[in-house]
Amino acid sequence: MGAWYLTGSVAILTDALESTVNVIAGLIGVYSLYVSAKPKDMNHPYGHGKIEFVSAAVEGTLIIVAGVVIICQAAAGFIHHHSIGSLDYGIILVGFTAVVNYVAGSICVRNGKSSNSLVLVASGKHLQTDTYSTLGIIAGLILLRLFKEPWIDSVVAAVFAIIIMVTGYKILRSSLAGIMDEADEALLKKMVTVLNDNRRANWVDLHNLRIIKYGAVIHIDCHLTVPWYLNVNEAHDEIDALSGLVRDGFAESMELFVHSDGCMPFSCAICTKQDCNVRQHPFAKKIEWTIENVSTNTKHHL
Repeated sequence: MGAWYLTGSVAILTDALESTVNVIAGLIGVYSLYVSAKPKDMNHPYGHGKIEFVSAAVEGTLIIVAGVVIICQAAAGFIHHHSIGSLDYGIILVGFTAVVNYVAGSICVRNGKSSNSLVLVASGKHLQTDTYSTLGIIAGLILLRLFKEPWIDSVVAAVFAIIIMVTGYKILRSSLAGIMDEADEALLKKMVTVLNDNRRANWVDLHNLRIIKYGAVIHIDCHLTVPWYLNVNEAHDEIDALSGLVRDGFAESMELFVHSDGCMPFSCAICTKQDCNVRQHPFAKKIEWTIENVSTNTKHHL
């Protein structure tokens, strides 16, 4: 804001408004992290993690609004040319903010990924995007200083307003996906790969696999088909093995709910268990688990 006051540049105003949005969004993010860290209670049996999606949605909306304001200012600059001064000091100040933003953004992204926090990751990526846009604005200011054409300032402001609006849309889109419990295909694909690579003989079939994120906590539920003759304790051992595999491969902040099903006669054709004394049909083909077939609510058979 100080650099904008010195220069009167609409391009610098672009960075100033976005930085203001960062401060507001950061305060909202801090509060959402505080709320999401609260323990489960009677009213929130799955915890308070969803607040992070709401926070990210607010941040994305604020960014889009800032972009609209900047475009209006840029349009006004085209119509009414204004003088721009002290560009040297303005460039130095804006360059300093670019360095600060990148360092802060990197810290947020690293900590956000390690704790599965959408708020920290969204804020960090936003700050890193600010750095790249700031470098572009600095390049535009250098051109403005060289050619002394006021319209360059408005063009640079409009271009980067569109860029930050796209960033705001992406943040808003990811937050709405979390609120609507949209499937995380990347996580599903990784999980299915781990399960296939470590599949046990008693894991005859896996289906109705679903993943829901509540902030930093991931909730998974699925149906595991095991040989029908296993007693309760033996079936529970297989579920524990599956749970341990998932937790070791992904995160401790994970809740896994597994419903065990007994195998049916048609399961023999896809069952790889060698020492089965009650097999009714010969083994025909092993079915590789995929995102598509483990997400369905029906048992697999040939």
